[in-house]
Parts: sequence; C-alpha cells; structure tokens
Amino acid sequence: MNRTRLQALLEDISRQRLLVIGDYFLDLYLEIDRRLAETSLETGLEAHQVVARRPSPGAAGNVAANARALGARVVALGAIGEDGNGDDLLRALQALGVDTRGLLRSGELVTPTYCKPLVTEPDGRVHELSRLDIKNRHTLPDHVEAEIIMRLRELAAQVDGIIVNDQVPEPEQGAITSGVRAALSALAAAQPEMVITVDSRQRIGLFKQMTCKPNEHEALAALGWADTDDLGCVASAGQALARRAERTVFCTVGARGCLVCSAEGCERVPAVPVTGEIDIVGAGDTTLAAITAALCAGASPAEAALIGNLGASVTIRCLGTTGTASAAQIMAAYDAWNATV
Repeated sequence: MNRTRLQALLEDISRQRLLVIGDYFLDLYLEIDRRLAETSLETGLEAHQVVARRPSPGAAGNVAANARALGARVVALGAIGEDGNGDDLLRALQALGVDTRGLLRSGELVTPTYCKPLVTEPDGRVHELSRLDIKNRHTLPDHVEAEIIMRLRELAAQVDGIIVNDQVPEPEQGAITSGVRAALSALAAAQPEMVITVDSRQRIGLFKQMTCKPNEHEALAALGWADTDDLGCVASAGQALARRAERTVFCTVGARGCLVCSAEGCERVPAVPVTGEIDIVGAGDTTLAAITAALCAGASPAEAALIGNLGASVTIRCLGTTGTASAAQIMAAYDAWNATV
C-alpha cells in the first residue's frame, strides 16, 4: 500500500459511523509518590499516598477511544453501574466525543474497573503494583440483556460497522451473553454486507458470520489445540476459525504481525518494527478499531491489517497508559517505517 492509498483510507475512516458493543471498563490509574509514604499506626504497614488519579476508558471503552482517535463517529453500547466509577467512565467517554446514549446503567451492576497503582520511587523510577479488579460476579440480569439486544437492533441501522468486545472471561457475566451473541449472529446473517468484527478472550470460536480478531493463543484455544508459537500451526488455526465463522480472521501474532486468514489460506502482514521500551497493554484494542474502521472505508483485508499494525506500533510506545493512535500518528509511523524498507 502506498502513501496516497493510506491517506485516502484514513480520510474515509473519518466519515465512518461505528457501534462498539461490549464490556465497558474503567481504567483507573492511581499515581503514588513513595517519597510521601506514611506508616499506618494501626497496622504498621506502609500507607501509599495517592497524589493523582487518572480515569480512562478501558476494554470496550478503549476500543471506542481508538475509533474516535481515528476520527470515526462512535456510539457505545453496554451496561455499567450507577456508581462513581460509572460517572468517571461516562465523563471520560463523552470528553472523547463518544455517543453514550447506548450505555445502560443499572443499580444491580457495578462498573467494571481495573485499578492500576503506579508508584514513583524516590529515584524517579516508575512501576506498577498489582492491579485491583472490580467486576460483576453474577449473571447479567435478564432485563438488562433484553435492553442491550433491543438497543443493538435500533442502533445497528444507524452505523456503518459494529465492533464487539467480549472482555469478561466468565460466561454470561458480561455484556456479550449467549443471547446477545445470538442477536449479533442474526444481524450478521440478515445484513451480510455489514462489517462486524469481534474480539473475545474466551469465546472467539462461537461467533458466526462475523470477522474475528483473536491473538494466536486465543485462536489455538478456541479449537482446543495445544499452545504453540509455530506460525504454520497458528495459520492452520486461523484458517479453521475462518471456515467456522465464514468470514475473514485476523490473527495477531505479536512482533510477527498479523495473519489474514480465509478458508483457503493465510497471508502474513508483517509488524511495523519498534525500538526502545514498549507497553503492549491496549495494542489489541487499537488493532481491532483500526481494522474495523479500515474495512468500513473499503480497505482490503491486507490493507486493513497493515493499518492495524501501524496503529499498534504507535500504541505500544505509550507507557503507563492505554494509548490510542490517531490518523496523523499512523501516517507518521508509515513514513518512518517506509524510510527504512
């Protein structure tokens, strides 16, 4: 893909309307200054002193943030709690320009939250402590599931593409229940021209007639195959999933790039090399958003994979946060990469 083609696709992406349905999390960064540490009089343990808190959208929220960074118009669909973390999440999404009218709030739920303590040591070194997770621990209420399905049917008619983020590993406890998955399958069957892409940590093999974006481990696990880094085996898994889904499978393989798989074969689109310290958190969200938006803009699967790889090369250089990649940053990454090949 040459520069002119990439520029045209990125411009078309800014005209796309995307629905992001799935598990909306809050990423809550707690910045701790160790120089201010106190000792608890009651326990004798160190009392970490939080000097700043940074709420940002996580999981499906980070996918939505990445789609917005590319210039697409985004509608969010999911379910969160009527709590302070939910307030923070809504404000963060709205500040990015995400349409949150599809987000259902319920007192029966908590807003899933990843609390990420970041410690600054006296020597200036920054590192992350163990994460603290807040999640729903029960089956999604039936009436919440029914409302999500109703809103899905309404909002699908207003967008060019749909991104599905199935983050919660426990079955039936996140927004993408078996009922919601069935509704998505029915929508995909009724509108085969609609771009619907899926990222699922545990259930990628259950999505039919939808484009899937697993990583290599998820693809192998979906088929019950042993985990391996053998690229030929991973490619075979991607083809098998493509036959099952009846759609293209984009299987990410880390620093080796992305396998674009159909029932007939696989093409590897190489990763964009990056030097220096990296943080891979959120890179899959960037790739998913970029691939979906590119397909909606008319990119071929290989072109979409390259745009996804370019976006990921930007995101992994964002340290200490779940980053995004803008169209301008993707163009800059392309220019830097193209100068070396």
